[in-house]
Amino acid sequence: MEILGIAVLIFLVTDPFGNIAIFIAALKGVAPERRLKVALRELLFALGLLMLFLTFGDKILSGLGLSRESIAIAGGIILFIIALRLIFPRPEGVLGDLPGGEPMLVPLATPAVAGPSALAVLMTLRNTHQGELWELYVAVLLAWACTALILLQAAFLQRFLGDRGLMAVERLTGMLLIMLSVDMLLDNLQSVLHLTP
Repeated sequence: MEILGIAVLIFLVTDPFGNIAIFIAALKGVAPERRLKVALRELLFALGLLMLFLTFGDKILSGLGLSRESIAIAGGIILFIIALRLIFPRPEGVLGDLPGGEPMLVPLATPAVAGPSALAVLMTLRNTHQGELWELYVAVLLAWACTALILLQAAFLQRFLGDRGLMAVERLTGMLLIMLSVDMLLDNLQSVLHLTP
């Protein structure tokens, strides 16, 4: 998978359009002059978490004795579940109820941007990527930059797209993630079962 393809996958998993409403709701109680600073701080925390798991996630998994295929299949299942929740959201939203007050790490940095699915995908990529490690770091930075650009414009995008527009973009993201997760599962099941494609 090329850098751009990896970046698109990470971008889809971080679901910036689905997180617009979460960012707006979580920052509602923050003083208007601090909203941009708090949002940027949370996005930087998210980048730190993504890089941390990309760097050390494989050591955690190898310490648990997990195979490359099991990690990839687990990542595909998580992607599939997240995608289903994007297409068929629960009444309380994809991430559940949000605490009030000024956010600090939770819920914006994690689980909104650097959520379990994004961290699992990064660990899967680290263990299955055939190219150089720096390619993964560049892909994470590209995906994060696009996500940050969208989320820092959350209020504008909500006004521009409206609730129906945001819902449509989130459903489309879910459909793309389902296709990616099924492809990931099929590739790794073929590897485990030694089937020819």
